[in-house]
Amino acid sequence: MSVLVYTESENGKFKKTAFEVASYAYAVAQQLGTTVTAVSFHTDSSDTLGNYGVSKVLNIGNDNLKTFNAKAFAHAITEAAEKEDSKVIIIGSSTDSKYLAPIIAAKLKAGYAPNVVTAPDSTSPFKVKRTVFSNKGFAYTTINTDSKVIGVSNNSFGAIENNTTVVAEDFSPTIADTDFSTKSIKVDKVVGKATIADADIVVSGGRGLKGPENWGMIEELADILGAATACSKPVSDLGWRPHSEHVGQTGKPVASNLYIAIGISGAIQHLAGISASKIKVVININPEAPFFKAADYGIVGDAFEVVPILIEKLNEFKAQNA
Repeated sequence: MSVLVYTESENGKFKKTAFEVASYAYAVAQQLGTTVTAVSFHTDSSDTLGNYGVSKVLNIGNDNLKTFNAKAFAHAITEAAEKEDSKVIIIGSSTDSKYLAPIIAAKLKAGYAPNVVTAPDSTSPFKVKRTVFSNKGFAYTTINTDSKVIGVSNNSFGAIENNTTVVAEDFSPTIADTDFSTKSIKVDKVVGKATIADADIVVSGGRGLKGPENWGMIEELADILGAATACSKPVSDLGWRPHSEHVGQTGKPVASNLYIAIGISGAIQHLAGISASKIKVVININPEAPFFKAADYGIVGDAFEVVPILIEKLNEFKAQNA
């Protein structure tokens, strides 16, 4: 019996979240006195997971599973759990994982705890700490079912190295046509840029930038920092930026190490969506902007004056430390 973990990947490479959930699975396995088995789809670097406590990797190479499909992926993961006699299944908190979780839980008749932030307080009973009410509070949840599905909150537990000898094997789950009752016809992705979900740093702009023509300095600052670009809901509603960059409670949640908000006042929905970020910085001309109450650091000033100076200083710093 091992702890099973679903490790997300893209273009054959594991995402950052894969190492975090693997680290969490290892912590659970240590408490249970067992090992970690990972399920991966179309990856070519299984050995990497051995750095984060995974002892065995089940590689799925089914051509029909090259594109994410919640029902088919859930079937494959469930079959892997049954094969490995896994009673604890660990997944992340990405959009894909949140589609998977209830399907897996239903198939295994398992209890599901989302947004978990720490290793279990105890395993008998199985008790976890998780965020609730848009990260405004914590709940301690006991899972009483035989099988358990744990959704680890992004950027909460951390990717912790635990070097382990890993063995990889091919795994061919039985996938039926009924598992593809819905299909992806086309997938459009932004290329060449850091994604909001995986970025350690996010630079976000609001209506204070006055128009899409001024977004160049946001992109320049993001390029210097190796960051993803994002925006507030009004900005995407106005068509200044694509909806894929809209962050907040009604957009994409952000759990970056550093979140820089430029010209964003800080509506409650926006703050709820970025509250899981470690360090929050705001640049706003209005000292009464709500964002200042939530920020770790704040600059009261005109973004058109502050950001160019920030870019200049960062370029100087990079040149001196190249």
